Amino acid sequence: MDAFGNLADGFGVALTPENLLWALIGVFLGTFVGVLPGIGPAMTVALLLPVTYSLEPIQAFIMFAGIYYGGMYGGSTTSILLNTPGESGSIVTALEGNKMAKRGRGGAALATAAIGSFVAGTIATLGLTFFAPIMADLALHFGPAEYLALIVLAFTTITALLGSSLVRGVASLFFGITVGLVGIDALTGQPRFTFGNAHLLEGIDVVTVAVGLFAVGETLWVASRMRHGNQHIEPIRGSLWMTKSDWRRSWKPWLRGTAVGFPIGALPAGGAEIPTFLSYSMEKKLTDHPDEFGKGAIEGVAGPEAANNASAAGVLVPLLTLGLPTSATAAIMLAAFQRYNIQPGPQLFDRNPDLVWGLIASLYIGNLMLLVLNLPLVGLWVRILTIPRPLLYGGILVFAGLGAWAQSGSVTGLVVLYIIGIIGYMMRRFDIPVGPAVVGAILGPIAETHFRRAMQISQGDETVFFTRPLSASILAVALLLFLGPLIWTWVQRNRAAGTGEHPA
Repeated sequence: MDAFGNLADGFGVALTPENLLWALIGVFLGTFVGVLPGIGPAMTVALLLPVTYSLEPIQAFIMFAGIYYGGMYGGSTTSILLNTPGESGSIVTALEGNKMAKRGRGGAALATAAIGSFVAGTIATLGLTFFAPIMADLALHFGPAEYLALIVLAFTTITALLGSSLVRGVASLFFGITVGLVGIDALTGQPRFTFGNAHLLEGIDVVTVAVGLFAVGETLWVASRMRHGNQHIEPIRGSLWMTKSDWRRSWKPWLRGTAVGFPIGALPAGGAEIPTFLSYSMEKKLTDHPDEFGKGAIEGVAGPEAANNASAAGVLVPLLTLGLPTSATAAIMLAAFQRYNIQPGPQLFDRNPDLVWGLIASLYIGNLMLLVLNLPLVGLWVRILTIPRPLLYGGILVFAGLGAWAQSGSVTGLVVLYIIGIIGYMMRRFDIPVGPAVVGAILGPIAETHFRRAMQISQGDETVFFTRPLSASILAVALLLFLGPLIWTWVQRNRAAGTGEHPA
């Protein structure tokens, strides 16, 4: 019953007129930026981080809740009408959604995406409401060794699951860790990686890293690949509502997508990519209309969109209870917490109950606002897609620079932002994922702190990480996840060598 009481207190915080206004602004801005081509939820949150600098923490995170869910919804609009997914979790939506739009059923595709997002988001937020406090209570028994093991697990999963190459993922992770260690060592007082620049003694803010890698780097990358002329936007023909047949074919995929998305998103090894592809495969096998798949099957939009949004709520479970980001968007949310000197973890529920439960309550409110606002405003979102690309990308670069200047107040901050942005562009150029870099920049210093604490408690005994059962178990899982892709590749090559075929 505590969860109901705490949630009621959270609604008391979120339903004040001022906080409702911030939730509405967050939903609108999140959808507005998320609907722009090539911009996913991670870049949306990173780009809008500077907007919240002057707000109180509760107001800022209520606004972030709207931005988070709004960015997810905006990505589905771009995938369906423009065939340009803003993130990997929207790739599956584009497969069938754009085909539906080409057949003149873009309205039905947008409607099933919006309603499926609402259904999945509501059910998954219920799961977050009841599951997060349980995990937080369990995490109270963790010591420095267990926390370091969890961070190693987060490093391993986001490195192995993001990108096409484990080596590139590890390189991205170590780049992020290096950036996170810039500044004065808190234990010895010695400067690290500052190159004699006094402005770097306080370190590089993780917000600068996130905005540089996502907003600046992604903008340079998309602009460099921009074709002359506008991309073709599929017009919305016919009704924006769903037929009885559409409802009948969509409600089960919504529920199945939710059932797949939330548990996987809530795992420390979760994320949005795996559940969306699993949901698509499941709907392809269970459908009564297999001939429509690949040509615009509504189940192929309903299920993956539900899985995507359910996993988005699930990702908040390890973020809030353990302080572990399992996606690039969650990593930027963690950077926002740190901006306000708040460290997510099991004690967050005791130290900042108004913030946590106000944030969870605002997820319900923002989800409802998205459903009520976005279908009537779909015409506006379509017109936004026609913004000339040079103006769009130039505006993003200027906005990112203004945010960095407001944060640092120095030219050094701007220089660091654009250097990191150029590095982000080069990472995309050579297919190096940027997600591990952001996670490394945020969790690297935290991992160092827990390592030093564990060594102090054990009086320098390195085996403490392997003699404590929970820590050893988590490290074993991390090792398995790290070696799994390598073993699988080795097995595939051996099979190919035995049959005389090239490996897939």
